[in-house]
Amino acid sequence: MKSKINRILKEIQNKRDELSNEYAALKEKYGFKIEGRKIIFNSDVKIKNKVFKTPIILTLLWARLREILSIPFIYSMVLPTFILDVFLFIYQETAFRLYGIPLVKRRDYILYDRKSLDYLNVLQKFNCIYCSYVNGLFQYAVEIWGRTEKYWCPIKNARKKMWEHAWEQHFADYWDPKEFKKVFHSLKEFEKKK
Repeated sequence: MKSKINRILKEIQNKRDELSNEYAALKEKYGFKIEGRKIIFNSDVKIKNKVFKTPIILTLLWARLREILSIPFIYSMVLPTFILDVFLFIYQETAFRLYGIPLVKRRDYILYDRKSLDYLNVLQKFNCIYCSYVNGLFQYAVEIWGRTEKYWCPIKNARKKMWEHAWEQHFADYWDPKEFKKVFHSLKEFEKKK
């Protein structure tokens, strides 16, 4: 018997799908299209957007002291983040292939589409690329580990967490050992991801 928690998690997934549809509707509203991985703005939109671009010199002059002081700390995360990226690749290429779990496509999580915005200057675009990489990498890591958890320990927690990944809808309830026996090492839910 599926719990009410599973029904709510399914509703959340439906809302995520609805959100995806809303993102798709923005293309027409804001005058752009996506061809493959490239974003192409209508020429009139590109011209309008360039009016809002702040020259780099002004971006630097307007920076507050606390923003300047934080730069080494922000960019010091490049190395550990890159190391995590390499280890996630190795982990999934070995473990997932051994378990029969479909691989997570990194390109679905690390998106560099903000670099196409004409109203950003070079420095702002660079910062957006960095944020896209780090945030996308952590989302990629959550998906990899969500699939790992689905395979090895698909049991909901007894207490509510701050956030659940999408695989938790396929977990057994905390108090249901029979359901756990059914979902442990199950690959059925991964079939849709292949």
